[in-house]
Amino acid sequence: MQNISLPHDHGQNIEKLSERIPKVEEFHTVSDIFKQLCDGSRIRIFWILCHCEECVINLASLVDMTSPAVSHHLRQLKSSGLIVSRRVGKEVYYKAADTEQAQLLHEIIEKLVEISCPSVD
Repeated sequence: MQNISLPHDHGQNIEKLSERIPKVEEFHTVSDIFKQLCDGSRIRIFWILCHCEECVINLASLVDMTSPAVSHHLRQLKSSGLIVSRRVGKEVYYKAADTEQAQLLHEIIEKLVEISCPSVD
């Protein structure tokens, strides 16, 4: 990034920060992930998938929603890269993606709602 000369000098030496400002595309990626947080049901589904791999029908039962509604949320989560799927015969199973973004989002959700992960036995 080019060296920027700001119109006002507030004594913070902000010009050095301008060299490290990420590109706007990187902020779009973050924005796309944060858009997934706009729906409580979607966050709940994501949280479940951080703890297990599950099919649409079982997810719908767990969250008391219709299968089409759950499928809609799964499409949104998958398009943002937060979950992945695999097909076994006619059944499709979903789980949280093994990415830093998905892991961090899971941690943030847990801290924000003050819930703890179920223990794995």
